[in-house]
Order: sequence, then C-alpha cells, then structure tokens
Amino acid sequence: MARNVEIKARVADLDALEERVAGMSDSGPELLVQDDTFFNCPVGRLKLRTFPHGAGELIAYARPDVKGPSTCHYSITVVPHAAELATALTTALGVTGRIRKERRLYLMGPTRIHLDRVADLGTFLELEVVLRPDQDAAEGEALAMDLMSRLGVKQDDLVDVAYLDLLNSEVT
Repeated sequence: MARNVEIKARVADLDALEERVAGMSDSGPELLVQDDTFFNCPVGRLKLRTFPHGAGELIAYARPDVKGPSTCHYSITVVPHAAELATALTTALGVTGRIRKERRLYLMGPTRIHLDRVADLGTFLELEVVLRPDQDAAEGEALAMDLMSRLGVKQDDLVDVAYLDLLNSEVT
C-alpha cells in the first residue's frame, strides 16, 4: 500500500490561507469537486469518490485519529462508472455517510495541499506528504510540521478525525 503523512486543520479564513499557499506552491490550483460515499468496513475506511463526469476512485485507507501528523496507508483504484459500483457496494456493505466538498489542490514538492470547502462542515486545510516506498514516516512528519508552521496553522486548529466523523458528531 502507498503511504502519506497527513494533517487536517480547521481554517477560519480560507481565502487568506490560499494567498499564502499560492505564493509557496510549485503548481495549482486545480479545482476538484468530490462526492465521497463511505461504506461499512471491518478494517480502516472504504469510500467511493465520485467526480462530476461520472468516473471515480475507490479508496481504502487506514489512519489513526490523532491531532497532528499521522501516517495513512491507502490504496486507490480508478473506477470508470462510479454509480454502478456505488449501487453494488451499498447493497453489499451499507453506507455510513457522505461527504461533499470542493477542493483546491496545490502541489509543493512531495506535498499535496488541499484547501477544502466541505458541505455542512466549513473550511479546512489538509496536507498530505506522499512518502516514497523507502522513506521513513518521520521525514514526512517533519515536512508536514514545517509547512504547518510556515502556513500559520496552530495546534488548536488541528482536527483528529475524518470529515465523516466530524459531520456525524455535529449531527448527533
């Protein structure tokens, strides 16, 4: 499985943060509209990410719920017809929730910088430092912490759970 080091943080002023990110990044922004459906899964998480043109990605991942950098193991499979797979997975596994978001993607070295507007939740920053197969997670954590500091992300801004968990906790 592929690995990355991730952090997630709430952002009060996404436009101001985007100005800082744009000035530091190698490329971007790329606008991504994503509709993630999560399914019951005995280990980690399983989601089907659907894009407006009908294709998608089936993403299996496992990541600890911690504030600050955490290593995520993931596998992504491209799906040409997401709606058909969604029907099969819903029937077989059941749905645990759905997250809809607009994501502005920037790239900076091995780091994917996501500026997210998440429906019913608000605005967030996600950093994903993509690790090489031979790379130690500590290197990715150091990169994430450095970028967090350069972007002005405070410890109090960090989120320790997935968007789906946040949404479910605000609904209950």
